[in-house]
Amino acid sequence: MSSVRPWRDIARRKSRQIMVGKVPVGGDAPIAVQSMTNTLTSDAQATIRQVNEIAEAGADIVRVSCPDVESTAALKTIVKNAPVPIVADIHFHYKRGIEAALAGAACLRINPGNIGSEERVREVIKAAKDHGCSMRIGVNGGSLEKDLLEKYGEPCPEAMVESALDHAKILQDNDFHEFKISVKASDVFLTVAAYQALADAIDCPLHLGVTEAGGLRIGSVKSAIGLGSLLWAGIGDTIRVSLSADPVEEVKVGFDILKSLGLRHRGVNVISCPSCARQGFNVIDTVEKLEKRIAHITTPMSLSVIGCVVNGPGEARETDIGFTGGGAGKDYGQVYLDGEPDHRLDNDKILDHLVELVEKRAAEIKAKEAAEAAKAPVAAE
Repeated sequence: MSSVRPWRDIARRKSRQIMVGKVPVGGDAPIAVQSMTNTLTSDAQATIRQVNEIAEAGADIVRVSCPDVESTAALKTIVKNAPVPIVADIHFHYKRGIEAALAGAACLRINPGNIGSEERVREVIKAAKDHGCSMRIGVNGGSLEKDLLEKYGEPCPEAMVESALDHAKILQDNDFHEFKISVKASDVFLTVAAYQALADAIDCPLHLGVTEAGGLRIGSVKSAIGLGSLLWAGIGDTIRVSLSADPVEEVKVGFDILKSLGLRHRGVNVISCPSCARQGFNVIDTVEKLEKRIAHITTPMSLSVIGCVVNGPGEARETDIGFTGGGAGKDYGQVYLDGEPDHRLDNDKILDHLVELVEKRAAEIKAKEAAEAAKAPVAAE
C-alpha cells in the first residue's frame, strides 16, 4: 500500500500556537476536537459525569456554560475532576469570567465587547493572565452587535470578521495574545465565507463550527460540508460539531470528519459498500453490527467490508484488514491482511472473525508502540 499520495496533502494555514491547559491549539499541533456539556453546571457531579463521557469518546477539550455564580462556584470541583481542559463559556457578566479563571478554567470563551467597560475587560484579562487562561473570542451570526447589523444590514461575512477583529484588538491593546477566534453561523455559506476572510486577516488559531446545525443527521451533514470545506483548504485548528444530540455524538462526528480528510485518525475506519443484488452476504446488517462491536477500539486502522468481487479486492488492497464476499450464491468470501489475500472465510463467521482480527491488530499496534516508547530516551529533567 503506497503512502506517497501528494494529491491528498493538505497545506494547513500557518497560525501561532496557544495553549488550552495542556492541549496545544494552532501551529503544527493536531486539530483538537471539542464538545460542550448540556447539564446544569451548578450540578457538579452530573457535569463531571458528562465531561468524562465526552472525554472517553476522544474529546481533547470540553466547554461548560457559566451563566451564574452557582456555576462558577461548581467549576473548581469540575476542573479538578476533569480528564481534559475545561473551557468556561461566559456571556455578559465580567465577574463570571474572573470567577472562572480563579476556579481553574483553562480557557474563557467570551466576547470582550459584551462584558462591559474597558476597565471590566482589563480585569478579566488580568485574571486570565494571572491564572494561565487562554481565551476564545466567539462571534455568532445570530448575535452580532447592533451597530454592525445597522452598518451591513444583515449578518454577513464582513460584519462577522469586523466583530472578531474589533474584539481581538481589545485583547491585543491589553497585551493579551493567548486567544483563538470563531465566527460561527447556522448558514454553511456564511460560516465558510467568514472563516475564509478571517484566516487572511489574522494569524491566531481558529476554532471551527457551524453553529446550531440541527439534529444528528442534518447537523452532521451541514457540519461535514462546512468544516470539511475549510479543513480541506487548510483552515482550522480546533473544531466543535454543534448538534441537537448527545455531546458524545458531536465528538464522534468530529473525528469522522477529520478521519475522512486524513487529518486525524481514531478508531477503525470502516469502508463498506451500499450493497446490491451481487452481494454474497447481508452487508448492511453485518456492518451495523460490526461497527457496534468495534466501537471500543481507539487504535487507528482501516477495515473494508464489501459484498462482492467487483470492487472488493481493490478496496481490500488499500486497507489493513478486508473482507470481500464471493458474490450472490457464494457462502464464503476472502479475507485480506495488509492488502494481500490471506484466507477464505465462511459467511456465517464474518462478524466474529473480523472483530477478532481488529482486536488482535489493535493489541499488536499498542504493544509495538509500548516497546518503542520503552526504547525512547528519557528527556532530561
